[in-house]
Amino acid sequence: MEYRVLGTTGVRVSTLCLGTMMFGQVGNRDRAEGVRAIRSAIDGGINFVDTADVYSGGESEEIVGEALEGRRDEVFLATKVHGPMGPGQNDRGNSRLWIMREIENSLRRLKTDHIDLYQLHRPDFDTRIDETLAALTDLVQQGKIRYFGCSTFPAWNIVEAQAVSERHGYGRFVTEQPPYSILVRGIEHDVLPVCRRYGMGVLVWSPLAGGWLTGKYRRGVEPDADSRAARAKERPASIQARFDLSRETNQRKLDIVEALGKVADDAGVSLTHMAIAFTLAHPAVTSAIVGPRTEGHVADLLKGADVTLSADTLDAIDEIMPPGAVIEEADRGWENPFLQVSERRR
Repeated sequence: MEYRVLGTTGVRVSTLCLGTMMFGQVGNRDRAEGVRAIRSAIDGGINFVDTADVYSGGESEEIVGEALEGRRDEVFLATKVHGPMGPGQNDRGNSRLWIMREIENSLRRLKTDHIDLYQLHRPDFDTRIDETLAALTDLVQQGKIRYFGCSTFPAWNIVEAQAVSERHGYGRFVTEQPPYSILVRGIEHDVLPVCRRYGMGVLVWSPLAGGWLTGKYRRGVEPDADSRAARAKERPASIQARFDLSRETNQRKLDIVEALGKVADDAGVSLTHMAIAFTLAHPAVTSAIVGPRTEGHVADLLKGADVTLSADTLDAIDEIMPPGAVIEEADRGWENPFLQVSERRR
């Protein structure tokens, strides 16, 4: 396992970060297996664990808390706040009111007295960034969090936050967590250069593009019953559409995945391992978040932890999927509110 310094924090974290979104009701409902999988990842050298309050309505945090009992100091623990956690109008967002309330809930579910990295899950354009940064700075001073960061923020919002922190003497974002994969390269335009400029660590989510880069989805092949595509049939229509293989954008993905499979074969690695190694080859990226559902998935991911790609392989990938390109706009992780009709019409 390789370890890298997280931005300019001095903290060394594994290049594979264990994402736990798939532990709980939304993914693997066997809590005992989730606990075993997390402990197996730690035994395999992963010292970076990422979760969020909204994952299965807090259940993921509970499973992580159970898995870390007696092993808390072995990992750098990250969680997130922002998404709705109740029916109330203020049970969400990036306000001081919600952050100060929800941190206590996350600490309780995680069975710990502090969180190493507390992240804003998404931007909140209804809340002034200085209010949010002041609240997060207070949490650091109270000892409830060690560092804070952001997730899926546009580049301009990251720059604004850094400027506000400097102007007012607040703590600053030390990390950004954006979507990044061979199929979703939009952050190469601006987010990754901005993070490098400010010395921020970058932990990328969905390096396998929601399972597309595992090779599970092929023309004429019915997806496995336990695949994300099969499970999507129980989800809202918008989620189902993401895995509708008849859609034009998904047809393009199938073509690209087929071509990438040949590149992986030539490189002598699996498509899954090549896809993760691709994200880690970018000099701005610290860790890739992998989201296994089972112990078997953990074991396979650990086997590819030390895979590195040659310049020829990276060039071949660029030929198939050019730098900065994105096939599916929804894969960017958020919808730009300023493109909504209400923001474009008087």
